[in-house]
Amino acid sequence: MTQVSAPHHWTLDDLPWHTFDAGKVDADLLKVIKAAAMVERNGSDYGRYLTNVFSDDPAFCEIAQTWAVEEEQHGMALGRWAELADSNFKFDDAFAQFLEMYRIPVDATASVRGSRAGELCARCVVETGTSSFYSALRDAVDEPLLKAICAKIAADEFRHYKLFYTHMERYLVTESIPFWGRLKVAVGRLQEADDDELATAYFAGNGMTEAYDRKACASAYSERAFGYYRERHTKRAGFMIAQAVGFNPEGLLGKLIQKMLWLVIGFSGRKFRPV
Repeated sequence: MTQVSAPHHWTLDDLPWHTFDAGKVDADLLKVIKAAAMVERNGSDYGRYLTNVFSDDPAFCEIAQTWAVEEEQHGMALGRWAELADSNFKFDDAFAQFLEMYRIPVDATASVRGSRAGELCARCVVETGTSSFYSALRDAVDEPLLKAICAKIAADEFRHYKLFYTHMERYLVTESIPFWGRLKVAVGRLQEADDDELATAYFAGNGMTEAYDRKACASAYSERAFGYYRERHTKRAGFMIAQAVGFNPEGLLGKLIQKMLWLVIGFSGRKFRPV
């Protein structure tokens, strides 16, 4: 596999590959990682989309391109780990199938969120989800190599959130969106967790041969992935979402978001939550 790296950023060579312990690989965890690798490696498509939407903002486009490279590297690291865990898994082949099944509108020239500030709000929500997810994995898994990979990715995703949040604030000066407008964007992006992206990533990543069932694949992924969360992870995620929407994260509505996230994620992941 071709290594993807960004200037002044960790590379695949920085990861402790020698620490991989096959005896600590869980079958359900492996299914989740294969799916996550598909989505992360798809960063190039998202980078292309963002540079189209922000084409007259060269400073942001440069940042978006670097972000996309880092996202791809996350996918490459997870994919390489999955190949170590499963000698029959071919990451490049699985990713090719994923792209055949799912593509975002890379040629769009306007944000599907209605405004560029709304687009950045949606990106904040995505980075909230990924940072909390990889933090949960980092804290839960026993396999040392994957723990190290997840620690690197989680740190990146928190930094990415701050990056998008900073630029969202810049765009809100000229594209003022009331908090309910940002809340609508955030809720809409959260609901997309059940769309075809993660479902097809789970299907292609795990080499499923039966007819594709979006709902079944989305549920199979989320039930396993949410099982690694603890309440502290959803509290952090709720804090970040409230901040992106414009609520006081420490206020009543901010606390409500945190509690609702734990209720949804905690309930969804109960079946696969380690005792």
